Amino acid sequence: MGQVFSILIIVGGGLGTFLLGMKHLSEGLQAVSGSGLRRFMSLATTHRLAGVGTGVITTVIVQSSSIITVMVVGFVSSGLMNLSQAINVIIGSNIGTTATAWLIAFAPDVKMLGLCVVLVGAAFYFFQRNERLHNLGLAFMGLGCIFMGLYWMKEGMEPVRSMPVVVDAFRSLDATTAWGLAKCVLVSLVFTAVVQSSAATTAIAMTLAQQGLLSFEAAAATVFGMNIGTTMTAWLAAFNGSAEARQTALAHTLFNVAGTILLIPFFIPAILPLATSFFPHYADAVTTNGVTTYPHIAAPMAAVHTLFNLITTLFFLPFSKRFAAFVERIIKIDPAMKPHLSALNMTSHIAPVIACDQALLEVQFMRDSDLELLSCVRSVIAGESDERTEEHILHREGVLDNVQREVTEFLGKIMVKRAPAAVSARVRRLLRMSDELESVSDEAAAILKATRRIRKDGQMFSAHSRGILMDVHGMVAAFAADVSARLKSPRPRFDLAPVQSRAHEIGEAIRRGRRGQLDRVGPDDPASPIRVLAELDILNAYERIRSYYLNIAETLAGGK
Repeated sequence: MGQVFSILIIVGGGLGTFLLGMKHLSEGLQAVSGSGLRRFMSLATTHRLAGVGTGVITTVIVQSSSIITVMVVGFVSSGLMNLSQAINVIIGSNIGTTATAWLIAFAPDVKMLGLCVVLVGAAFYFFQRNERLHNLGLAFMGLGCIFMGLYWMKEGMEPVRSMPVVVDAFRSLDATTAWGLAKCVLVSLVFTAVVQSSAATTAIAMTLAQQGLLSFEAAAATVFGMNIGTTMTAWLAAFNGSAEARQTALAHTLFNVAGTILLIPFFIPAILPLATSFFPHYADAVTTNGVTTYPHIAAPMAAVHTLFNLITTLFFLPFSKRFAAFVERIIKIDPAMKPHLSALNMTSHIAPVIACDQALLEVQFMRDSDLELLSCVRSVIAGESDERTEEHILHREGVLDNVQREVTEFLGKIMVKRAPAAVSARVRRLLRMSDELESVSDEAAAILKATRRIRKDGQMFSAHSRGILMDVHGMVAAFAADVSARLKSPRPRFDLAPVQSRAHEIGEAIRRGRRGQLDRVGPDDPASPIRVLAELDILNAYERIRSYYLNIAETLAGGK
C-alpha cells in the first residue's frame, strides 16, 4: 500500500509539474510575442494555406493547441475571422501541437536538461528588469518544469514493473484488436479531456512505452483519443457563448472525430509500418542494473502523431469551405442575438490580446448605443418623441449598465494574468472608456427625466429655451460622433489640442446658456423657477456628456 501511495505521489507530482511547465511556457511565450502573435494570426484570413501555416507556427510558438483554439474562438466571436478561416487555423494547430511530442522524444537527459533550463530561466526571470527577457525567463522555467515533470513521471513508473496487477492492466490495452484499440482511444480521450492537455497524454504514453509497460501499438493508438479529448477546451470556452464560438468548437470536434474514423482502419496495416520505417531501431532494448527500457520508442510515436494530423489535413483541406457550411447548417446564427462577455467563461484560457479584442467589441457596442441614445434625446428635446422612444432610452441605459459591469469583471480577470505592458495599458484604457460611455447613458436618462418633470407640471419648453437646448445638443452630439469615430483598433494617433479646444468652446456655449436661463427667472412668470431648474439640469447633463467624451479622447491619445 505504501509503495502504491509513493507511486501516485511521484507520478501525480510529475504530472502536475509538467502541466505547470506547460502553463508557464505558454504564458511566457505569449507575453514575449505580445500583439505580434495577434497580428501574425491575422494572416490566416488571406488564404487557406496561410491559415494552416499560421496554425502550425503559432502553436509551435506557444506550445499549446488549446490556447490557439481558444484564441480562434475569440477571433470568430469578435468577427475578426470567419468559420472557414478558423477551421484552417485549427487544422494547422493540430499539426503544430506534434512539436511537443518530438521535443519529448529527442530530449536528452531530461533531469539535467530540466535543471539547466530552469537555471537559465531563473536568471532571466529574477535578475532581469527588461520585460521581454523577464517573460522569456518564465518561458524557460516552464520548459524546465516540463522536463522535470517527465523525469519524475518516468521515475515514478519504474516500481510499477513489480506489480503484476498493474502490468496486466496496461498490457490488456492491446491495440491490435478492435476492442483493445477502442479501449486505448477511450482511455486517452477521457484523460486528455480531464487534464486539457494532449501533451500530458503524449508524455505519459511515451513514458509507459519506454518503461515497457505499454506496447508500442497501444501507446501510439492514444493519438486518436487525445486528438478528440483536446477539443474539450474549445467547448469549455464556447459553453453558453455565441453561436460562432459553438460553431468553432463543433468544427474542431468533428474534424478530429472524422479524422479518427477515417484513419483507424489504416492504423495497423499502414500508419504504424510507415512511422516505424523512419526509425528501424525503435524497438531496441537497453538493460541497466537489470531494468530493461526502450529509449528509442518515443520517436516513432511522435511520427504517428504527425502522420495522423498531416493525412487528416491533406484530406480535409480542399473541403474546408464545404465543411464550414455544414457546421453552419447544424448551428445556426440568430442575427438578433448579441453575445455577452460573461458567456465566455474560460477567461483563464484566453490570451490577453484576444480578451482585449473581445472587450473592444463591447465598448464599441456601448459607443454606438450612446450615439443612438443622443439621437433619441434630440427627439425628446424637440418634442417629437413618443412613449416607445422614451422607454427605449431607459431600457438601453439599463443594458449599458450591465455591459459595463461585464466588461469590468471580464477585464479584471485578465489583469491578474501575465501580459505585456502595452496590453495592460490597453486593458486600462478599455476599462476607462467603458466607464465613461456608461456615464453618457446615465446622462441621457437624466435628460429624459428632467423633460418629464416639466411635462408633469403641465409646462413645456419655450421656443427660446428649446432653441438653446437644441443648439447645445447639436454641438455635443457632433463632438460625441467625432470622438466616437476614433474609438477603434488599433489605437488611433491624433493631435489632442484641436479636440480640447473644441470641447472648451462647447463648455463656454453651455455656460452662456445657463446664464441666459437664469436671467429669465422673474416675478412675471411664477412657474419659471421650476421650469428653469429642469432646463439647467439638462444643460448640466450636456456639460457632463461633453466632459465624458473629452476624457475618452484624452484616454485614446494617452493624455489620461
